[in-house]
Amino acid sequence: MNRPRSYAIVIAVAILSGACASTGATPRPFPTPHAKASPSPAPASGSASSPAPSPSPVPRPNPPASTPAGSAIGYSLTRTALGLRGTPYRNGGADPTGFDCSGFVQYVFAQHGVIVPRKVNEQYRAGHDVTASQLEPGDLVFFTTVAPGASHVGIAIGGDEFVHAPSSTGEVRIERLSAPYWSTRFVGARRVL
Repeated sequence: MNRPRSYAIVIAVAILSGACASTGATPRPFPTPHAKASPSPAPASGSASSPAPSPSPVPRPNPPASTPAGSAIGYSLTRTALGLRGTPYRNGGADPTGFDCSGFVQYVFAQHGVIVPRKVNEQYRAGHDVTASQLEPGDLVFFTTVAPGASHVGIAIGGDEFVHAPSSTGEVRIERLSAPYWSTRFVGARRVL
């Protein structure tokens, strides 16, 4: 009688923690139908259609923070990012077989037609600054961890939470911005949508 209850507890903890590892299969939802229907992939006036890096990493203009389309894109991005929870950390990784922090961000945004740079310090210069009180789903949050300045990045998902690929736990997961470790290392946020 005690053994089935123990199994039920283990299963419930696994489900609630979202600790399912990726096998390389396409996670769900990925990409979402809503993302394809949104105007986000539309090129900006004068932008090239090739994915080649440019001084402006986002191939369309940044909408104002209050734009409903920006919010819809942000929520779509966060659904994609959350669908990758459990994917293992891999230094230099930029696909569902394994991610590092900036590779995770670049991959998630690319699934929605938004090109961001590959390196954390370059991502920190993309888009425009937002304060912690202005954060919206899809904004990038930056921390100083292994080097001075922005050395780690995640994606805000709403409220006090963000999703990222930390090397310390070995998989993509959700954290709280207010957690002592992250709040003392927060260096800024950027909006690239």
